[in-house]
Amino acid sequence: MAGRIAELAAGAGRPVAVYASPLERTAETARPIARQLGLRVRTEPGLLECDFGEWTGARLSTLARKPEWTHVQRWPSGFRFRGGESFLEMQARMVSAVGRLTRRHPGETVVAVSHADPIKAAVAAAAGTHLDLFQRLVVSPCSVSALAYTAGGPHVLCVNSTASLALLAIA
Repeated sequence: MAGRIAELAAGAGRPVAVYASPLERTAETARPIARQLGLRVRTEPGLLECDFGEWTGARLSTLARKPEWTHVQRWPSGFRFRGGESFLEMQARMVSAVGRLTRRHPGETVVAVSHADPIKAAVAAAAGTHLDLFQRLVVSPCSVSALAYTAGGPHVLCVNSTASLALLAIA
């Protein structure tokens, strides 16, 4: 699937860089993309998964039975994971990382491999959608979400796509 993502990314404009969060699972996805594009994988700490603190490694089925689960789903901007970070902190970190990448590569296409919640948080910020609605977005493993940053602000080009990105354009 990562090879297919490289094809999709190349269709959106030849990527000049591939970044991944420090977690091995994102590097495993990023390596075949970078290889196919003739690039190397660079680590970007800001792309890291949310720090779930005491919830880290627990099964979703177990977490969904916790009283806090409703809070996580309905009011994420007001929730902090015990021993971890808040969704607001995660979103600020992710948006800051994306900002660094866009400043580092102005007008160029980059691939950033991250995790579902940080990607949803970045998409929500780019769309001007409040963080409390980000759980309504779906970001599947190995899907592509594309954002464009211009002088006029960010544009959400696609979310959770596995189709061709060759036709991506800013309206």
